[in-house]
This record gives sequence, C-alpha cells and structure tokens, in this order.
Amino acid sequence: MRRVVFNQKGGVGKSSITVNLAAISASRGLKTLVIDLDPQCNSTHYLLGDDANQPDTDAYGFFEQTLSFQLKPKAPEAFIHPTPFAGLSILPAHPELGDLQSKLESKHKIYKLRDALDELGDTFDAIYIDTPPAFNFFTLSALVAAERCLIPFDCDEFARQALYNLLNNVRETRADHNERLEVEGIVVNQYQPRASLPRKIVEGLLAESLPVLTTRLSASVKMKESHNEAKPLIHMAPSHKLTQEFVQLFEELEKV
Repeated sequence: MRRVVFNQKGGVGKSSITVNLAAISASRGLKTLVIDLDPQCNSTHYLLGDDANQPDTDAYGFFEQTLSFQLKPKAPEAFIHPTPFAGLSILPAHPELGDLQSKLESKHKIYKLRDALDELGDTFDAIYIDTPPAFNFFTLSALVAAERCLIPFDCDEFARQALYNLLNNVRETRADHNERLEVEGIVVNQYQPRASLPRKIVEGLLAESLPVLTTRLSASVKMKESHNEAKPLIHMAPSHKLTQEFVQLFEELEKV
C-alpha cells in the first residue's frame, strides 16, 4: 500500500499525520517506510531528530542522481534509513531539495519515484509519502507513485475553498498519469467539536457528499510535545486521547 498525504495548504498537519499513522503501522508489525518530499523536513526531523539531513543519502541525493547518466547508480535502498522505532524506515528530505525542482521538471522525471518504489517491490508493506504545501514536481511525483491519497483538512473557510482545487488536481493526475490513484478520504484535523464554525464547515463538506472520514483528530499540545521529543505519539503517550484517535483513524483507513 502506497499512501500520499497531500494538501496544498500549509499548517494542516501533513507531517504529523504521516508520521503517526506510519508509526502505528510499524507497531502493528508492518514493514513501513516514510518518504519525506518536503524541503521543510518536518517528517525527517520528527523521526530522526538530530540525525536528520545526511548528505547524498536522502531524497536530494536520490533525485540528483536521476539528472545524469551513471554506470552504477545507487539502488533505492541506499537512500533509506532506519529510525529508532522497530519496523519503521525513512527516505529523508533535505532543505535544498527544492533547488532541484526546475531541473527535474525540464527533464520530465516525475516517474522516477514510482519506478524506485516498483524496484523496492515487497520490501515494505506500507509506504507513507509526505508532500510540500504546494502542487509542484515533488507532489506530482508522489501522486504518480501512490495508490491512495489522504487529505488533511483543518476547519477553516480558506481551506474549504482550496479543497476543490486540490481534488481537481488529484483527478487530473489520475486521468493523465496514474489510473490506480484513489482519494481515500478527508481527515479533519485539529477539530474542536464545541466550536460552532468547525461543525458547520464539516457538515457542509458532508452535505456535498465529499469523502470525509468518520475519525476526527483533536487539537492538543501533546502533538507539539511529540515533535519536540522526536517520538511519535504511539511511543510517547500510547493511552492519550489524541493517540487513540490516530489508532482509530488507522483502523478506519485499513477498512477502507
């Protein structure tokens, strides 16, 4: 299973959702890989802490080697690193990843990530791809390589307006590049059930028959603590309410 976590709006929790779902996947005994394609490197720092950004063996190195002919290019495994958590690996991002974008676009390299994942074969049971907050080369590469698309959504009117453009980009990518790609669902993040505006916005999405998932993720300071400790919630606070919401989301997605 290859899942891309995608939203063109920043601050909606893409990295938090990517890492915590992947950590739960690994804790269930599934060999799990996180791919970080965001130059902000949030997923990378979340899982590797101070060991992040290792030159030549991250996403930058992977994409850079596709730009020139090499007699013996590195295999995809060379760019994948173990994390401190059993069963969980990562292809890290790098802050300079965005510098490659125009070169990669001009040489039409959007299928290279998909090809690399095909080469990995059955090495991993589950792959989670974190994307930049933009519809760019790296996001498109992720959508081309994935089978499922999970859309984080914070309860904001601007986010709602951007959602329609996002869904259209996914539909176009499916039509032009990846007929296997399916929108798995919209996950409502940082939800405050006692506030009227979030409830109204979610009710509006449901009224339009958009694929809103049942599980809601609460707003909690525990998430920031998890980031600071570089430890996913399932390992830091397994009984916490937010952790259990992530577990419920994971199980809902497995049923889907």
